[in-house]
Amino acid sequence: MAHKVVSIVLGGGRGTRLFPLTDQRSKPAVPIAGKYRLVDIPISNCLNSGYNKIFVLTQFNSASLNKHIKNSYNFSIFSKGFVDILAAEQTSEGDSWFEGTADAVRRTQKNLVNVDYDYVLILSGDQLYQMDYSAMVDFHVKNKGEITIATIPVTGKEATGFGILKSNEDNEVVSFIEKPSKDLLPEWTSEVPDELEKQGRNYLASMGIYVFSKGVMTRMLAENKGMDFGKEIIPDAIENSKVLSYQFDGYWTDIGTIASFFEANIGLTEDIPSFNLFGETVYTRARMLPPSKVSGTTLNHAIIADGCIILAEKIQQSVIGIRSRIGSGTVVKFTYMMGSDYYEELNEIVELASSQEPPPIGVGERCYIENTILDKNCRIGNDVRIKGGKHLPDGDFEEYTIRDGIVVVKKNAVIQHGRTIGF
Repeated sequence: MAHKVVSIVLGGGRGTRLFPLTDQRSKPAVPIAGKYRLVDIPISNCLNSGYNKIFVLTQFNSASLNKHIKNSYNFSIFSKGFVDILAAEQTSEGDSWFEGTADAVRRTQKNLVNVDYDYVLILSGDQLYQMDYSAMVDFHVKNKGEITIATIPVTGKEATGFGILKSNEDNEVVSFIEKPSKDLLPEWTSEVPDELEKQGRNYLASMGIYVFSKGVMTRMLAENKGMDFGKEIIPDAIENSKVLSYQFDGYWTDIGTIASFFEANIGLTEDIPSFNLFGETVYTRARMLPPSKVSGTTLNHAIIADGCIILAEKIQQSVIGIRSRIGSGTVVKFTYMMGSDYYEELNEIVELASSQEPPPIGVGERCYIENTILDKNCRIGNDVRIKGGKHLPDGDFEEYTIRDGIVVVKKNAVIQHGRTIGF
């Protein structure tokens, strides 16, 4: 039986751990896998689960996200489906920014009044995974839960960064701790399948995905003035309500840092990646781009998006985004090149390439790029050498940032001919 569900995707805060990718855009709008945005992941999971009433909550740098949502998710006039953005706004009740996940939902839930639903699905906008939410909602209904938390078994090393919970044989959550210290971990192990136990994944972590029965969320947010679901609302609910754990056993990663974002994208180039782009549809903006053109390039474990012109010598374990241009003699390894928002005219490219002006958009000739993220519309000149690695200390510079050994060239940055970074 299909249940009536409304979904709320939380856009997150300033996304400082993803800086500089979040310098000019909100976290859900960060490009992923060469042609998508982070927000496309939870929205696609919703649509593939049969849920087409979706709100996206955001407040920081939301212009590009608004544009992407508007251009991507248009339903038939005969459909009751929608994807609407709800931004923090000044009202008679208050004029401050959202102060946490629960505060964001509390202040925007008035928008649910005109929606026909029985269950609320709360999702995060910065995770990479494929999940059938309808199975989780069915579990919630069958077991008569008031709240159901999606959980995933993690290792002790990972557990300190998550909310960890314990449940009984009826999958009812009996205790919860937010980001436990290492010395507390031995008390928080859970029974998991043998295969996961062998991997040391015997801590149940909250995925930040919740199902609330209608009325329960409204009541809880009214009674508990806490600002955050994980830190305040959920621990309090465990004391007074029926809270269930729904164990998910697929691939899931929280991509809130530059390192995890980089690994998630480069991981897509593997023979059998953990995240399958060729399975359930990942929806995004439909672009009328030409097919990519590749000349004289050795490609090894590469993902090439639409509309690229590639003359490179070699591309290895890299993701090349839409409208990318790479010059001849260039080697690209372990790199995520996001591509560009527009094409320059051919005469502009020729003129820029032959002058001392800023180089054309894209990567020039005879370059070497490794362990790097190139944000949108970068201009990398000829004979540029960029090499990230653990030998590089973290730092923020005018054209690029270094985080966890990864060089992140900023959006619209210009790296002039012959420049060397990281060698």
